Amino acid sequence: MSLCLILGVIATDVYASAKPMNVLFITIDDLRPELATYQVDGILTPHIDRLAAKGLQFNAAYCQYPVCNPSRSSFLTGLRPDELAILSNRVALRKKWPDLVTLPQLFRNNGYFTAGLGKLFHMGTDAEGRQTLFRDDASFEHYFKAMGKEPDIGRQGEGRKLGDGTVKWARWRAAEGGDKAQADGMLAAEAVRLLDENRDKPFFIGVGFHKPHDPFVAPKAYFDLYPLEEMALAEDPSGRTPLLKYALPDAYNFETFTDKDRREFKRAYYACTTFVDAQVGKVLEAMDRLKLWDNTIIVLLGDHGYHLGEHGWWNKVTVFDIGARVPLVMWVPKSGGMGAETEAVVELLDLYPSLADLCNLELPHEPRGESLRPIVEDPSVSWQRPAFTQVVRSPVGMGYSVRHGDWRLTQWGQNGSGGLELYNVIKDKEGYYNYANDPEHAAILDRLYGFLRKGYPHINHVSR
Repeated sequence: MSLCLILGVIATDVYASAKPMNVLFITIDDLRPELATYQVDGILTPHIDRLAAKGLQFNAAYCQYPVCNPSRSSFLTGLRPDELAILSNRVALRKKWPDLVTLPQLFRNNGYFTAGLGKLFHMGTDAEGRQTLFRDDASFEHYFKAMGKEPDIGRQGEGRKLGDGTVKWARWRAAEGGDKAQADGMLAAEAVRLLDENRDKPFFIGVGFHKPHDPFVAPKAYFDLYPLEEMALAEDPSGRTPLLKYALPDAYNFETFTDKDRREFKRAYYACTTFVDAQVGKVLEAMDRLKLWDNTIIVLLGDHGYHLGEHGWWNKVTVFDIGARVPLVMWVPKSGGMGAETEAVVELLDLYPSLADLCNLELPHEPRGESLRPIVEDPSVSWQRPAFTQVVRSPVGMGYSVRHGDWRLTQWGQNGSGGLELYNVIKDKEGYYNYANDPEHAAILDRLYGFLRKGYPHINHVSR
């Protein structure tokens, strides 16, 4: 046997026998890229910023559906929402797909300890197949739910409903009792405990933090960081293109919000974001103390985008770029892309094949995304894939949207009966200037339409 062949066999044996990579998978509910590391002024997020500086920050990552359950069902299976037929928050993944192997279940099936803390899934099922909030017993060997278990002091503090009270979820509270009196503080403590307890065996620990999701409740100390008068409000430009009928849902009475309500909404969102950032910091401090950085992959993401007053909207459920774009950070030990940023357009459903690839696990089904390993190893690599996002809008049906290059195209309805939107998301990330009917942009529209037809081959081309 030649020396090169012997060395190759030795290297293969060492690689095969190397300790498996752990995975720490952190989801943050309703978090858009409203973070200092994403060049947002006035918000304090030092711990997520630290992770982003250490790892790889994705500046153009997109969810596949701007609502919790469809988004999470998609990225936890690697399949698209319309393929799963999960397009609302009401149906658990297991009710439609009882045998589909989820991302944490893939790791469990390969001998990993798997834990789910808080909200990884939106709707799940218990061991008896009963639909339940957050929990999925097929995925997790250990599950911990903190919501609803907060001590009474954490339910006390100054706060109020916003507007005329008809938007029932739009309320805030600067709570007493500190971090440990809130569900996310309890989740962080459990995550630290599990990291300590399982540091010597392969694990997949998923931590699903709830904030900044409404109701906007965080310890008072985080509200105190944000003086109300310093909360700058979004202003739609006077020369903007008129909104298409289906661009926003017809759901909430936001017109009853005063400027004071709007500032309080934004302050509460910021307070909750900084609060959850502090909980991420506690988990990262445990990573430091336990010396887990060299053998643990970390993924941190938001599940969809969010509006903070742009277009007069204060919620999710849109396919504007700010409704579809999410924060995404990955730490992969010894990979060349660490400490960098990438503008590559990626999808959250890419995470399933990525983690399987990075941890050398055989895929149990064919995911629709692609492994991000090439970008993780070299952020300068050419990556020209589009990202697709969709949302149901009654009565027109589905809105189909694609981001590629600098542009986003959205078609409303199977036959385009609800109209088209074309935005340059680099110059106009809020989506104020629609070029779909501009002849000078016809070539760009046609190019993106080609991607849209590939992503959704059942839709019909709109004649212009």
